[in-house]
Amino acid sequence: MLDVFGETNAAALVGLLGGVMLGLAARMGRFCTLGAIEDALYSSDDRRLRMWAVAIGVAIIGAQAAIGAGLIDPGANPYLDTRWNPLGTVIGGLMFGYGMALAGNCGFGALARLGGGDLRSFVIVLVMGLSAYVALSGPLAQLRVTLFPVVAGSGTLQGALEPLRAAFADNAWIAAMALGLVPIAIALSNARMRSSPAYIFWGAVVGLAVVSGWVGTQWIADNGFAAEPVQTHTFAAPLGDTMFYLMTASGTALSFSVGSVVGVMLGALLGSLRAGRFRWEACEDPRELRRQMLGAALMGPGAVLAVGCSVGQGLAAFSMLAWSAPIACLAIFAGAALGLRQLIMGFAPAE
Repeated sequence: MLDVFGETNAAALVGLLGGVMLGLAARMGRFCTLGAIEDALYSSDDRRLRMWAVAIGVAIIGAQAAIGAGLIDPGANPYLDTRWNPLGTVIGGLMFGYGMALAGNCGFGALARLGGGDLRSFVIVLVMGLSAYVALSGPLAQLRVTLFPVVAGSGTLQGALEPLRAAFADNAWIAAMALGLVPIAIALSNARMRSSPAYIFWGAVVGLAVVSGWVGTQWIADNGFAAEPVQTHTFAAPLGDTMFYLMTASGTALSFSVGSVVGVMLGALLGSLRAGRFRWEACEDPRELRRQMLGAALMGPGAVLAVGCSVGQGLAAFSMLAWSAPIACLAIFAGAALGLRQLIMGFAPAE
């Protein structure tokens, strides 16, 4: 395969296939971070939040099974190999969650909506991708490194796998898989959720898409000659990567990130057409556009500080049992809850 496609094209193909799965889940299964939080807080319906729990559980079980089978090397994983900065995770998560509420979508959700014809999301994608690179390698990069240093090659796995290995040795991956059953059990403890098989199915699809990224890129890294990074789906810096590729394709190789971004839009397009929900939409209110741009501008650097967005930390890091994952998720939830309250109810105290 690598002889035919080459490492970078193969990585892009892996990203494309997983991205299509995610795009279909977003449009046909209504998988959405902000939508799940909003439903739980204001609609008394936590099924989409439970769908996230299914996705997390499947991602953990799949990734840890792959580790046990030797298909994934946790020592080469970016979430486990990079020394965790808790302050950056909390501040970045709060920024990302608040920005997500203002924008009405996270990066993944914006891509899915763009695939369904929502041109407002095109602005969110552009601003978020650009702002992420401003913090990652642009004018704010040095300030970010100074205030929130992130050091790769920490020497110890920055997650629960380390103590599990100390306790269970070679069987640590079995204990880790058992942990993945916990969020699934919580999700299915609700009768209304158990009677919603579509939510369960699409949650599992999302979890498997995350695992496919880890396994696919690890296989390319192990069998190719180029130094391809091991990664899976996340949607902050990859938006900027895709923009950069579109501008410099004649001198830049394809990547997993580009395949993932294009895959989500393609899957969302197919899902929208299949469900009869594709329609062109545009912003008619300049104030709404201004709010969405501000939210996207916060999400980009927020995801960089947190070392992942709602998908990157909420699913990819969770699948590796990284310490940062639950903290980032709580911070994103808190930021989104604050932003939604401001938009829906204002800052007046509750009566």
